[in-house]
Amino acid sequence: MSLNHFLADQLQSKEQLLALINLAINIKTNPENYSNALAGKSIALIFEKPSLRTHISFDIGINKLGGHSLYLGQQNGQLGERERVKDVAKNLACWCDAIVARVFKQTVLDEMAEHAGIPVINALSDLYHPCQALADFVSLTETFGSLEGLNLAYIGDANNVSNSLMLMGSILGVNVTVITPQGFGPDGNMVVKAQALAEESGATLTITNDVEAIEGQQAIYTDTWVSMGDSKKVEQILADFAPYQVDDALMKKAGAQAVMHCQPAHLGEEITEQVFDSGASIVYAQAENRMWAQNAVLVTLFG
Repeated sequence: MSLNHFLADQLQSKEQLLALINLAINIKTNPENYSNALAGKSIALIFEKPSLRTHISFDIGINKLGGHSLYLGQQNGQLGERERVKDVAKNLACWCDAIVARVFKQTVLDEMAEHAGIPVINALSDLYHPCQALADFVSLTETFGSLEGLNLAYIGDANNVSNSLMLMGSILGVNVTVITPQGFGPDGNMVVKAQALAEESGATLTITNDVEAIEGQQAIYTDTWVSMGDSKKVEQILADFAPYQVDDALMKKAGAQAVMHCQPAHLGEEITEQVFDSGASIVYAQAENRMWAQNAVLVTLFG
């Protein structure tokens, strides 16, 4: 399998995604077989936004593969402001073998990939979070054995994470349901893309405001509501989203065996502490699998 970059979920085929998932599990099971996979390779980690899991999982993961990473935080400001994105990409390519970037705008990543001449990995943008989604589907594969025909519901505020789950899930044959309050649903263009991918794989994609659509879901996924709170008071946000909280009653209504969250979680808001810490929670498996999934991407890019 050949990859040039890892920028957006829909740019990989089903075969490529399944190969990445299987490779991630293999690296996790047999890390010693990959301890020199990135020997002599240096990876630049550019972060415009704060990070815990993404930063550490890339840094330590690259080290486990025998490579070297260099963290570039917000000291240089937003990409494209101090100097052109094109120039940043070309300069980094003089010294580095790949670029991992966590950015505000997907267009910045696309421009870097166009000019860098080395692999570029999306560590989060305004539109996508493909490394998170890949780790999530690794976790679901470990939990359920197969992704084909699996029922996964995302509930809460539509964002880059739900975009990636819709797109990647639709490619992989997962039946994805996105449940949000009125006015907080996914971007229409993303839905059109995901719908086309679902039709191709034979999966179903459901977009709804009806919490009752949670019934029959095997896994439930949620994320913070705070990111959408710029123009509303916190009290209004909590009131609008309260019926969409993942609690014991909602888990029971769904009949779900697994609950997921990309973290950080606001316990008592989008999910209760009891459910987050329950036996159904696979949130820490998701966090661990960030490293293994990203390592699979890196190994494949340099393979």
